[in-house]
Amino acid sequence: MIMAVVNPYLLFSGNCEEAFNYYKSIFGGDFGYIGRFKDMPPQEENQVTEEYKDRIMHISLPLSNGSILMGSDSGADNAIITKGNNVTLSINTSTKEEADKCFSGLTAGGTVHMPMNQTFWGDYFGMCEDKFGINWMISFNEKANQG
Repeated sequence: MIMAVVNPYLLFSGNCEEAFNYYKSIFGGDFGYIGRFKDMPPQEENQVTEEYKDRIMHISLPLSNGSILMGSDSGADNAIITKGNNVTLSINTSTKEEADKCFSGLTAGGTVHMPMNQTFWGDYFGMCEDKFGINWMISFNEKANQG
């Protein structure tokens, strides 16, 4: 059995910060992280425009017992966010091997959006859509699992 935590990841079309301030007013607590597109390291293939630089790249609001509500605005890739594709399930595994196993299983017959790889924020991370059209993010953070 894979030991994993599942968290909802919500996608927005520019109003992520407003939505998360609303959720914070309901659930309480403090944001665990707020990152904007301008905070990303420069990437030749993905230039951040003025329009997108202050949008939310990633935000997290801890809810309880390790459950985290996460989200972001769609990036400069002009992805169309609609009801139905605006929720992704984020899986945080306890080992890198579990992350690879989850990703491999979920991508069988599906689509890889971002292969598993080490990221600038420190996680081993990948994104995919399974053969049923469900979007997934798989993540392993070695530092978080050393406790």
